[in-house]
Amino acid sequence: AWYVPCLASLETLQELCRKENLRCKSIGITNKSLKSYEVEYLCDYKVEEGTEYYLVKWKGWPESSNTWEPQKNLKCPILLQNFLSDKNEYLSRVREGKPLKVRNHVKALKPAVADYIVKKAKQRIALQRWKEELNRKKNHKAMILVENTVDLEGPPLDFFYINEYKPAPGINVINGITTGCECTDCPAEKCCPKEAGFILAYNKRKKLKIQPGLPIYECNSFCRCGPDCPNRIVQKGTPYSLCIFRTSNGRGWGVKTLQKIRTNSFVMEYVGEVITSEEAERRGQLYDNQGNTYLFDLDYDSDEFTVDAARYGNVSHFVNHSCDPNLQVFNVFIDNLDLRLPRIALFSTRTIKAGEELTFDYQMKGSIDLSSDSADGLSPSRKRIRTVCKCGAVCCRGYLN
Repeated sequence: AWYVPCLASLETLQELCRKENLRCKSIGITNKSLKSYEVEYLCDYKVEEGTEYYLVKWKGWPESSNTWEPQKNLKCPILLQNFLSDKNEYLSRVREGKPLKVRNHVKALKPAVADYIVKKAKQRIALQRWKEELNRKKNHKAMILVENTVDLEGPPLDFFYINEYKPAPGINVINGITTGCECTDCPAEKCCPKEAGFILAYNKRKKLKIQPGLPIYECNSFCRCGPDCPNRIVQKGTPYSLCIFRTSNGRGWGVKTLQKIRTNSFVMEYVGEVITSEEAERRGQLYDNQGNTYLFDLDYDSDEFTVDAARYGNVSHFVNHSCDPNLQVFNVFIDNLDLRLPRIALFSTRTIKAGEELTFDYQMKGSIDLSSDSADGLSPSRKRIRTVCKCGAVCCRGYLN
């Protein structure tokens, strides 16, 4: 037997049931709840005979069931606050930043204002559902928040959250490692990094102590040491609560930290589809035409494979480029010692304040080669389209490629 997961929200399914007068116990529509009402959001406002009314969208009911309700009957202070805030925000934008004069004698809203309020309410609900979905799928304890105070853009429609590499057919990202260190107190003489010919990457405070370009070898699932081993950092996932937010200067979505991050701390892993370099070249032409960059070359030992985070990825999918970044790329080996397929970890290069945007350099060692020198070597039909950089750094190079 097989099935296709339903992409409709619970409220949408309830709306369909109520519209057709159907009962469905599994989604909460029973004889008892068929006529239950809860305010989902407020759509419009008017004053009639001195009484204030709001047009109410009822949760789990189709829009054809919207009704005008007097304010005194509404027990939803947060939704009322959102309604007034959205109204004032729209009027402020229309007046291009001029001081807003709130008039209390308005008898009805203009259609454009009401339309914006409804779109903003729907966006707020969609972003909340997306946030809940992201936090259900993540495999770390820290929270993921979502925020858009800039425009009406909702969640990306063609993005799927994953926690680890998604290999393309024929690519094996686990090479069947069957041994680990015998340490009971890492690091010891025969710990994983030393066995690989390198030093332990972390100090006693679990901060990075090696230089960029050197690999990180962490203890794996066959090691005798436990989960509190100081050589298990990247594999535990990001320890910081992060926020995916809409940027105000046309860079789309970005990521900011909600907690202070100290220098040389692990922040997040870059994951996506693992594809061949030939497939990456083909996709790269398409992404260039769209002005997007999600390809990351796994070039620690060779340039055989690439990570594509365009459709499948984690929070790192939304991290923007900067010519003066606060994150640095490192190659990590844990349960796979294949030098062609390192895991990609992003560590802080300096102290990052709470609320600060996280960035890395897309031309950084380990990322896709977007230099103009390499582009010049392509045939005219395959030359990359230059994408203007909007990072705003003093040392900005002007282009992403």
